[in-house]
Amino acid sequence: MNAKKSLVLSLTVSILLMGTATQIQAATDEVTVYSSRKEHLIKPLFEQFTKQTGIEVNYLTGSGSDLVERMKLEGKNTPADMFMTVDAGDLWYAGTQDIFQSVSTDTIKSNIPSYLRDPDGLWTGLSVRARTIVYSTERVEPSDLSTYGDLASSNWKNRLCLRTSKKIYTKSLVASIVHNQGKEKASEIISGWVNNLAAVPNAKDSHVMDAILAGQCDVGLVNTYYFGRLIEKNPKAPLKLFWANQDTTGVHVNVSGAGITKHASNPRGATQLLEWLSSAEAQVIYGALNKEYPANQNIDSDEIVSSWGGFKQDKMNLSVAGELQADAVKLMQRLGYK
Repeated sequence: MNAKKSLVLSLTVSILLMGTATQIQAATDEVTVYSSRKEHLIKPLFEQFTKQTGIEVNYLTGSGSDLVERMKLEGKNTPADMFMTVDAGDLWYAGTQDIFQSVSTDTIKSNIPSYLRDPDGLWTGLSVRARTIVYSTERVEPSDLSTYGDLASSNWKNRLCLRTSKKIYTKSLVASIVHNQGKEKASEIISGWVNNLAAVPNAKDSHVMDAILAGQCDVGLVNTYYFGRLIEKNPKAPLKLFWANQDTTGVHVNVSGAGITKHASNPRGATQLLEWLSSAEAQVIYGALNKEYPANQNIDSDEIVSSWGGFKQDKMNLSVAGELQADAVKLMQRLGYK
């Protein structure tokens, strides 16, 4: 090979290597997240992460089920490095669709308790919401309340409002009742709920609380962050939370969470983001944005959230909410819970 050809070959190789290095650098400096959490709940977190690390976060928001289907269609070509969604049942479903890869680091294990993480490391919870009893302070004494099951008793005939069984939060709660008390007892509870309804099940938790305030019913079941939003706007609303099942299993809790996608182009950066989201700084931001509890239980809750008092949580691993979801749906359909 003459000197001229050798020089051309060397320059070509150098250019190719420089291009590869540029691509690697770009990949390292960017993480792409698909999220069913709304933009105003994730953007502040991503901006703070970028400020601290220099890693840019691109994100796409949409329906959780739609995003899962999109990632399945995109396959190995998906730009998504991380998938975030809002219920353990949805996280479990994404895991069954081969969306996630297993990630288990000492940081995540240290920050997030095991019952809020997938046993195989496919996803981790990042914020906690409790689904518990809300009641009218004008028409109900807290001493009258006790468990989810007690809401099936005749004492609450025509006094109960619930969210529709079609929503994932309801499915996960009923799945936990099936797990903790068995199908037979769960059937008795759901049947009693249906008999005690004061109205057709509502589309949203906020509608449940509106119905109580309007006098249509006296008690209901809601996620705590919906209550937090209402009280922040209307501190004098005659409603309070009651912590269910404190002498038995504890309050049913659920999570918003995330996992690293199977075909992530930047798994290292995505893992760095996931670890940061479990950190003290990020957990404080999480709680303040949506009146949720930190998944990292070394962190104090938001001031409004803390004012509701402490409670015993159900320590059922949240993957069970997904595993028993089909059983919960069949049970509710059979018993006429719409």
